[in-house]
Amino acid sequence: MIRAKIWFRCAAMHDPVTPIVLQPAIIGWEAKKRRVGTQIERAFNGEELVQRMKGWITVDPKKVIEIVSRYGRLKVLDERELVVEVEKIEDIQSLQKAVQDSFGGEVDIEPISKR
Repeated sequence: MIRAKIWFRCAAMHDPVTPIVLQPAIIGWEAKKRRVGTQIERAFNGEELVQRMKGWITVDPKKVIEIVSRYGRLKVLDERELVVEVEKIEDIQSLQKAVQDSFGGEVDIEPISKR
C-alpha cells in the first residue's frame, strides 16, 4: 500500500491546506416526547471529510472524490490525517496527472515516504 498526502487550495488564502480531524463527530438524538441522553462518537471516513470541505477549498469535493476513487481511496489515517491510498507507485503518478489535468494547481498529491 502506498500513501500520499492530498493538498487543496484554501478558498480564502489560496495556500495549500489539508483537513485533519481534531475530534470525532458526536451524534445525539432529539425526541419529540422524551429526553434522549444517548450519544455516539464516530470518526469520519476519507470521503466524508473531503465532502465537508465544500466552500472552504477552491475545487468541488465531489469531483475530487470521483477522480481519486479511479486510482485508490481516501482514508483518514490514525483517526486524524487525510491520505490517499493506492496499490502501486504508477497509480500515484496517474492520479497526479489526473488532478493536474482536472484542477490545474488547485490540488496536489504528495507521496509520503516510508519511515
